[in-house]
Amino acid sequence: MRFRIPVAVALAAAALVAVPAGSQAATRPGTVQRALDQLVRDDHFPGALASVRDARGHVRQYTAGVGDLATGRPVPRDGQVRIGSNTKTFTAVVVLQLAGEGKIDLDGTVEHYLPGLVPGKITVRQLLQQVSGLPDYDDVLFTAPADLVGKSHSYFEPRRLVDAALTRPVSFPPGTKWEYSNTNYVLLGLLAERVTERPIGEEITRRIIEPLGLRDTYWPGVGEQRLRGTHPHGYVAVGDGEPWVDVTEMDPSLGWSAGQLVSTPDDLRTFLEALIQGRLLGPAQQKAMMTTVPAPDFEPTAGWEYGLGLARHALPCGGYAWGHGGDIQGFETRNLVTEDGRSAVVAVTGLPTSLDQVTDVSNSVDAALCAGAS
Repeated sequence: MRFRIPVAVALAAAALVAVPAGSQAATRPGTVQRALDQLVRDDHFPGALASVRDARGHVRQYTAGVGDLATGRPVPRDGQVRIGSNTKTFTAVVVLQLAGEGKIDLDGTVEHYLPGLVPGKITVRQLLQQVSGLPDYDDVLFTAPADLVGKSHSYFEPRRLVDAALTRPVSFPPGTKWEYSNTNYVLLGLLAERVTERPIGEEITRRIIEPLGLRDTYWPGVGEQRLRGTHPHGYVAVGDGEPWVDVTEMDPSLGWSAGQLVSTPDDLRTFLEALIQGRLLGPAQQKAMMTTVPAPDFEPTAGWEYGLGLARHALPCGGYAWGHGGDIQGFETRNLVTEDGRSAVVAVTGLPTSLDQVTDVSNSVDAALCAGAS
């Protein structure tokens, strides 16, 4: 799974809260608008927003539902959301750029760069590809539905996240199995900081956000809990039939280099397009990132493989697309980009509480890409 509360906790917190199904569409209703309306009407998300580029290069923004359950205000077009594990792709780009500069050896060991921190001979590449066998710290830190709200204002120093994970044994020998773990990407953040002697957020900003002109994307500062720009509110539910709880203001440090960034659907789409077009990495690093292994548990839907911080998905209308996605309290984002120029990012303003909801959000991205193929 993406950066998200463990599935067992999320399922236990299932909530069926009716919200208005009205929408503020940027264009006339079509496939994408119907998909967003369905996420609000049938999956009970408070709101949804999307940015979509079709094969002809036309970009449109869409919204559905409400941006604030207390006031009924509409969802802002291209509003800022917490993008959770999409942060991993940004972190992977930084690490791969450093590899291209000769500062990191992808097949070098974590022990070489961070002595004494993790057991065994785990390589940098194995962290990037999620085949290290290291346990996921969120399975240790989030054990009850109430933690979704109760720990939303807690500050987690990165080493605390790693230390929590290492209270559990390694799941399997490195390189023998694929298993998603946020711990891998916190370690990559620490590794990048050791090599550059600068904060990982600064490196992401300098190397990616500023060159691409992502004006609404930023790395929150230590202790920063409010979203800076125009945004919808984000929600969680902590029990079966319980109401949505507003967690828009929260401390995202539990994600750090695995899930801390804030962005908008349009900025995130722009980043992924630039990445797939080869504008951020050298040819060798691009090839390494897009060399995949089967990742059967990455999504409830089938047809996923995982590269180095980037996933490949078989589209129902044929062909493949690349993306990642992310979950964090208040928001879920799903996104894909094709090599022929189509792209779509969909965000919902409630943390999913069932695998059906996750599937429906992912399917809305598939529908957007397939509808824009001609």
